Amino acid sequence: MTLNQIIQLLPKVVKYNLKIIFAGKFVWFLLAAFCFFAFFMFQNAWKQEEINEGLIYSILLFPCILLIFYPAVFGIQNDEDSRILEILFGIPDYKYKVWGVRLLMIYVAIFVILIAFSYVAIILLYPVNPLEMSLQLMFPVLFLGNMAFMLSTITRSGNGTAVLMIIIGIALIFVGKMNGMDRSFWNIILNPFSMPEGFHPMIWESVLIKNRIFLLSASLIWAMIGLLNLQKREKFV
Repeated sequence: MTLNQIIQLLPKVVKYNLKIIFAGKFVWFLLAAFCFFAFFMFQNAWKQEEINEGLIYSILLFPCILLIFYPAVFGIQNDEDSRILEILFGIPDYKYKVWGVRLLMIYVAIFVILIAFSYVAIILLYPVNPLEMSLQLMFPVLFLGNMAFMLSTITRSGNGTAVLMIIIGIALIFVGKMNGMDRSFWNIILNPFSMPEGFHPMIWESVLIKNRIFLLSASLIWAMIGLLNLQKREKFV
């Protein structure tokens, strides 16, 4: 296949895969994410909270988790429901050629949506750097999204994975509120724009770097486990 043929085929492949990934239901998660985002903005403006980058990050965190929830949790089940799982298993190096590309498309789409949400926050609340804000939000998105993908290859059930992710999410919220976790690089939901009082900027920068390395490394591990699980054909067919 020539380069021109690949370029001509690429938009069709992207459109087809996005249609399968989001399965016509993602729009409801997108709408819910925006509604929560708008509600949080209105609530903080009504209470006259101090508006800064840390607050904007906190406001965007839950909506961005909603955005990754459906495609990561129900992706494998959507393949099975649409009866294309058997076809995909017939493709050589299935784990790399299909779901690797799909995960990339999911995260690119969410990144673009987060930039749009950031611009809304600029207009209505506080000036932030949309690119930096979206990049920082992508770290927990990658961590939770790849974890959900890995769990979906283990449970082989969208509903089962959803229950597990909700339990994990609740646990992370409680852990994140424990004493000292706002200073720990193990904190999954660490806010990079909210430095604790009395914390030295250089130490805080070191904590952030370690936290981002931890999230990115764990994300890669979750993705590799999930992709390797997809090679166990007998589990899915």
